[in-house]
Amino acid sequence: MSNKADVRVVVAMSGGVDSSVAAALLREEGYDVVGMMMRLWSEETVAGGAHNRCCTPDQMADARRIAAKLGIPFYVLDTKDVFRSTIVEFFIDQHREGVTPNPCMECNRHIRFTYLLNNALAMDADYLATGHYARISQDSMGEFILRRGLDEHKDQSYVLSVLGQDQLRHALFPVGEYSKPVVRELAAKYGLPTASKKDSQDLCFIGDNNYRRFLGEHAPDVMQPGAIVRRSGEVVGQHTGIVNYTIGQRKGLGVNSHEPLYVIGIHPQQNVVIVGTAEELGSDTLTAKRVNWVSGRMPDAPFRAQVKIRYKATAQPALVEPLPDARMRVTFDAALRDITPGQGAVVYDGDRVLGGGVIERSNQ
Repeated sequence: MSNKADVRVVVAMSGGVDSSVAAALLREEGYDVVGMMMRLWSEETVAGGAHNRCCTPDQMADARRIAAKLGIPFYVLDTKDVFRSTIVEFFIDQHREGVTPNPCMECNRHIRFTYLLNNALAMDADYLATGHYARISQDSMGEFILRRGLDEHKDQSYVLSVLGQDQLRHALFPVGEYSKPVVRELAAKYGLPTASKKDSQDLCFIGDNNYRRFLGEHAPDVMQPGAIVRRSGEVVGQHTGIVNYTIGQRKGLGVNSHEPLYVIGIHPQQNVVIVGTAEELGSDTLTAKRVNWVSGRMPDAPFRAQVKIRYKATAQPALVEPLPDARMRVTFDAALRDITPGQGAVVYDGDRVLGGGVIERSNQ
């Protein structure tokens, strides 16, 4: 594929600046570029119908204008049903289990790099490109390597840790080599109307971004009041529904205590929230399930690495022990206070993503 004009790239367009610049860069390089936007599920809102924040009418219009300006075809892919059944239901079910999920990781796993990628390949595309801030390289053996984006403040490699070789061989991240300010400059250079458009950061499928209200309507069982207890079993208060609490939370507990108390555990089966001191909150060990190794090979021995336990967290030094059944144990050099079941535990070697899984529990 030496002639880029013979290489078809489907760009996942959102009407935002990052995907717009990704399409412009690829077009400038001479690729056969096709724009595609997914129509995703959203709940009905009183204000204006059911519009997912990733594909509002305004964003769809912006994406169409960008495609027209770049002279590329533009298609809309109806993804509402599969998005509802895989992402929205997952979000609800995970809260029922008393954990705090990361729906963006699941969206990359099931929607962008499965459903959308398969549709792109069905159009004879060679690649699916997105506006993610991450990079892909290839080693001398032909293995694809996922790396952090150059802009450490915008790096999105954490939510891409679900990808493997089959996805990376068909993926392009054109803006991963740039900082956000430079991407906006490029948008202005290309005359794109999205140059100064704000980033979207909220849960895209919840109309008013109030996830507690959303869960109260779609999963009322998680809003049932119950006991707040210490590890000893002592009842120290009443909670207003397990969905209103998260590991590490201190404010709004409504408990009387002579020392600060934090949420250290949530037991949905008993409808109980467990609180404890800062010393009880800290943990240096976690186990993760559904672990994906980017190389496709599980390491055969424990190894040193850096691990992130939240999207915006700083990667911390740790010993990583691969376990059977797609699991791993992570032992940090120092205790962390906010290890939260349901979030991703992503393993790095410098700027290289080795893999990641879903936090199952800490040793609390």
